[in-house]
Amino acid sequence: MKQMTVIPFLILAVSASLQAQSVEEEIARAVMAAPPALTAEAGVVRLADDGSHEVLRESSNGLVCYDRSNEPGRDFSTQCTNVGNLRRAGQNHKVRMSSANAEEANVMFTAQENDGSREPPEFGSVWYTLNGTDQESASSNAAHITIAVPFSTTDTLGLPSEGSYSQSGSWIMEAGTSAAHIMIPGR
Repeated sequence: MKQMTVIPFLILAVSASLQAQSVEEEIARAVMAAPPALTAEAGVVRLADDGSHEVLRESSNGLVCYDRSNEPGRDFSTQCTNVGNLRRAGQNHKVRMSSANAEEANVMFTAQENDGSREPPEFGSVWYTLNGTDQESASSNAAHITIAVPFSTTDTLGLPSEGSYSQSGSWIMEAGTSAAHIMIPGR
């Protein structure tokens, strides 16, 4: 009888240990996009297909990170941004998870822009994104950095609306929309 009670206890203990390891691995993976100085205090969430999220680690510095590698068309992708942008991140994730491809997602984003339901990010918030074909290739890349400037235009910011990743100056993409952001070249 004692053996019967010990074995289920051991199974539960091993199972809890493996689950804790996978959460720690998930946290380590998600914060890969964060600047090294912000990683230790960054929060981590797990995004659900419906756009909601589960907190895996609370943020003590205002930065939150998540893995979005499960989105269609992505191999490896993690992203970090201001905690105030979680509703935007969740909305983006929900659209991407319900779309067959990037083109379909863009149609849905445009419809949200047009009907005013697209959640705007916090003005001036930074988005750090790390992409690759796998975790190893992504870890050798620098994070792509953008700064959210919702509804800004060339006229309001004085930045050009055209640019390239090889130029030395920043530019604004998606000007006039909730997705308007300053591109940081070389990242």
